[in-house]
Amino acid sequence: MNARIRDFNILCGTMPTGAMNAITDVPGVLVGHHTIKDGDINTGVTAILPHSGNLYRRKVLAASEVINGFGKSTGLVQINELGSLETPILLTNTFGVGTCANALIRDAIAQNPDIGRTTATVNPVVCECNDGPLNDIQALAVTEDHARLALKNAGTHVAEGNVGAGTGMTCFGFKGGIGTASRVIKLDGNDYHVGVLALTNFGRAGDLTLPDGRRPDPRVKSEAEKGSVILILATDIPLEHRQLQRVTKRCGAGLARLGAFWGHGSGDIAVGFSTAVTFDHDEKSDLISIQALNENRIDQLFRAATEATQESVLNSMCAADAMTGRAGNSRLSLRNWLEA
Repeated sequence: MNARIRDFNILCGTMPTGAMNAITDVPGVLVGHHTIKDGDINTGVTAILPHSGNLYRRKVLAASEVINGFGKSTGLVQINELGSLETPILLTNTFGVGTCANALIRDAIAQNPDIGRTTATVNPVVCECNDGPLNDIQALAVTEDHARLALKNAGTHVAEGNVGAGTGMTCFGFKGGIGTASRVIKLDGNDYHVGVLALTNFGRAGDLTLPDGRRPDPRVKSEAEKGSVILILATDIPLEHRQLQRVTKRCGAGLARLGAFWGHGSGDIAVGFSTAVTFDHDEKSDLISIQALNENRIDQLFRAATEATQESVLNSMCAADAMTGRAGNSRLSLRNWLEA
């Protein structure tokens, strides 16, 4: 794993982290990448799996929060209507959304031949950021096979920086990418986790504020806020759908701590899921029981979502290597600035 923000003695908040300080500290969660680098092509796909089983048959509780809606994601409407996730989540560039959605649909049908025949259709969830400055996005380089490779590569180790969907991304004028972090919460004497994975492609150059108050200079021209950021929040804490949506919303507080203001041209979206609440697609009972959090304890989750989001973004920028991409466009790594 490349450098992370803690390697520079910079801490985001006060809560303890999980063992890997990653979204995969949530038991069962897996992350995979497929990276595409070929001349002006700098892009890829990242996959997040709530569990390794048949997700269509054993759905997990889910919610989403559109912080600013300048984005081209798919599947969010049904997530918020039904409160469940029934495919892995794929992240990619803006023009790869439809391709990745098709890959998820084909994969779900292969596992569940009754989809669209004798049972419901399937809701693929794909989120995107525009990696255009460093990637030739018009090449439409992402294929269904690339999406399948990201799913196949899923494991508990989360590579960060210029990998998968993060390969060609820019953040606050620096090189962006994939980052992750987690926090541990004790409830009724047991340890639970809140983890976040960030795909970072947002923020005006010069606006970044580190937890120690410094304002790094990326040495690029400051332009309008017109990028995007996708935040995937996972937890093993039992919640109601409304509670999960409230927690997912707090990812936005982590972005604000960094100096982001969610500008007009930015697509800032958070998707949350809880592995502790599952739904059997073939449930026969009329009534089911769902365990939920005592809402008097929810502030701990709000803080965890905020801290993990802030740290995930900074980890994406520290792990990312400096890059020169399409048309000679270049981005420094935050790591370079911190080491100078």
